[in-house]
Amino acid sequence: MTSVPGSPEETFLLGGELPVRRLGYGTAQLTGAGYWGPRGERGAAVAVLRAAVEQGVTLIDTADNYGPGLAEELVAEALHPYREELVIATKGGVVRTGDSAWHIEGRPERLRAMCEASLRRLRTDRIDLYQLHRLDPEVPMAEQLGALDELRQEGKIRHIGLDTLTAEQLEQALSLTGIASVQNRFNLLDRSSEAVLKVCEARGLAFLPWFPLGNGALTGDAAAALRAVADRHGATRGQIALAWLLHRSPVLCPTPGTGSPAHLAENLGAREIRLSGEDLSGLEELVPL
Repeated sequence: MTSVPGSPEETFLLGGELPVRRLGYGTAQLTGAGYWGPRGERGAAVAVLRAAVEQGVTLIDTADNYGPGLAEELVAEALHPYREELVIATKGGVVRTGDSAWHIEGRPERLRAMCEASLRRLRTDRIDLYQLHRLDPEVPMAEQLGALDELRQEGKIRHIGLDTLTAEQLEQALSLTGIASVQNRFNLLDRSSEAVLKVCEARGLAFLPWFPLGNGALTGDAAAALRAVADRHGATRGQIALAWLLHRSPVLCPTPGTGSPAHLAENLGAREIRLSGEDLSGLEELVPL
């Protein structure tokens, strides 16, 4: 790969205290279609998780409903006892009853039960980052965050994160309690959460973009405009898309997932790419902000 001078910051202080390498690993692709059941052999999933850590990943992002429960179990099987530098993030607040059935559940007693189940599956006494997978419109935000705050005060959660919300909702949440991170959809072809990103930058929050590769769109023909930049760097379009995120903002911490060792190595290769001003200008023009 070719490179030019200038590099995005490699690490981010999650919650102002936990250093993580900004390109992490997400576990959704270790489960089957619709994030339901297993995908392939269990041993292969364990091997990919271990390979990610061996190749320098320090942020593992999972969720209780991936499987459901399976992804968290795989994380523990592969990585427990956890290295001191490893940060485990998981999510709760969604109940699964099938591969296309998602039910938001934000009642305080249910959030507590889901968090405690995640603690057991992950074989830990405290979750580094516990993210509310969706805000429940039927439950006041103060009650949902209050439940997580209680778990944090009890030492079961270190930091609280939120998933899929507006900038206004994020500001409201920040008025209620401390928030360390946000997960919204954000990638080279979908920048609809730009307002949320600006709040994260202003408040020093991590932004973990989901679908950082556009759920495949960025590696397909629809993103052919990436090819010129990729060719200049001897890289794949997916690597350029991840490198763009790392250059786009110092708070962006993408966690692309895969069940393939080769694809894992390809994704992590994005850390080595240094995009030029010409590269960035061309990529910015792909989609209006």
